[in-house]
Amino acid sequence: MDDKELLFLIKENKNKGFKYLVEKYSKSIYWHIRKIVLDHNNADDVTQNVFIKVFLNLDFFKGDSSLKTWIYKIATNESINFLNSAAQKKNVNSEELAIQLSSQLEDDSYFEGEEIQLKLQQAIAMLPEKQRIVFNMKYFDDLKYEEISEILNTSVGALKSSYHHATKKIEEFLLNSIEK
Repeated sequence: MDDKELLFLIKENKNKGFKYLVEKYSKSIYWHIRKIVLDHNNADDVTQNVFIKVFLNLDFFKGDSSLKTWIYKIATNESINFLNSAAQKKNVNSEELAIQLSSQLEDDSYFEGEEIQLKLQQAIAMLPEKQRIVFNMKYFDDLKYEEISEILNTSVGALKSSYHHATKKIEEFLLNSIEK
C-alpha cells in the first residue's frame, strides 16, 4: 500500500489506517531512532512516543512533504529531545551522552555486531549531533539528501558538507583504532 492509499484509508478509518501505517513504518523508524539514542529500551520508548504523536497529529498532516519524511521528522525531533533530556539529567551535553551510550553497546544484549561494527558505532557517537544524524540518515537509512533536507530543515549543500565531514572523521577514527 503506497502512502496515498494509506492516507485515504486513514481518512476513512483512522484506527485501521493507523495500524497499517505502524506496520509499514515501525521497523525503519525504530532503527532510525536506535541509531540516534543507541539503547534498545530507549529506542523502544521513543518509537512509542513517535507513533503516539503521529496518531494524535494525523488530522493535521497537510501533505506538504511525504508521509515518510513527516514521520522521520517527528522521530528525529523526539530522539533529539530524548537525548537532550537525558543529557540534562546526567549534567552532560548530548555528545558526551552519546559517547557514554556507545561505550555500553558491548554489554547491550540487543546489539548484534562484530568488533568492527562496534568501532563504527563508537566512531559515529564521537561526531557532533548534526553530523551523526545526517550520516545515519544517509548511510544507514539510505535517504536522499532532498528527504533529509525536509526532515532537518537544512539545505542540501549543508547536508552534503556534514556528511563529507562525518565520513572523514569516521575514517580517521577507524584508522586510528586499527593502528592501536
